[in-house]
Amino acid sequence: MTDRMRAVFVHLFTATGAVFAMLAMLAAVQGEWDLMFLWLVIAFFVDGIDGPLARKYDVKTNAPEFDGVLLDLIIDYLTYVFIPAFALFSSGLMAGWTGWVAIIVITFASALYFADTRMKTKDNSFSGFPGCWNMVVIVVFALKPNFWLILVLVTLLAVAMFLPWKFIHPVRTERWRMISLPMALAWTFFAGWAAWVDFDPQSWAHWGLVATSLYLLFAGIAQMLIPPRG
Repeated sequence: MTDRMRAVFVHLFTATGAVFAMLAMLAAVQGEWDLMFLWLVIAFFVDGIDGPLARKYDVKTNAPEFDGVLLDLIIDYLTYVFIPAFALFSSGLMAGWTGWVAIIVITFASALYFADTRMKTKDNSFSGFPGCWNMVVIVVFALKPNFWLILVLVTLLAVAMFLPWKFIHPVRTERWRMISLPMALAWTFFAGWAAWVDFDPQSWAHWGLVATSLYLLFAGIAQMLIPPRG
């Protein structure tokens, strides 16, 4: 197989995320939240490995007619933002006007963030909360906190998107990657298991989901506070 064919196949692999997004949306419309999140977890897994493949096979050189970055952003907006926001609004977890506020804040702020040319830091982390609402909403579905707490969480994270706070990329941020990458893989497992058991409140996966989410959320801020050795 030529380098060009490998690069094209990477683009095709990335594009499968759009299919998983559609399957997730169809499940969401029917109120099948467990199935919706299973498709989103699969899309999250694809998103986690297509980047390394794109760099390995140098898609910018070998298949430049497709913009892999743009393709990735389109799919990410669907799977990270649009579908999770719809689920949060339609699930009944937020009462009355709070649901409207949440989906407006999430979709509007995320659209601006995804177009922000300053979203990446020098060490390939994110500047500001990277709009991973799929990760936030699945934890909300698992724990089912009070709707006021959800609204506060959404508001704080939306504001954090535009603050100069660092949030790690578990694959591309080199510092602590030996911890961050297993944490991301563990999060994917716990999220998939929580959805598989239809967010059973007795499931042990919920605690793993919370623990790994807290690490991924605060590891970058911790790196800002703890200077690297040497």
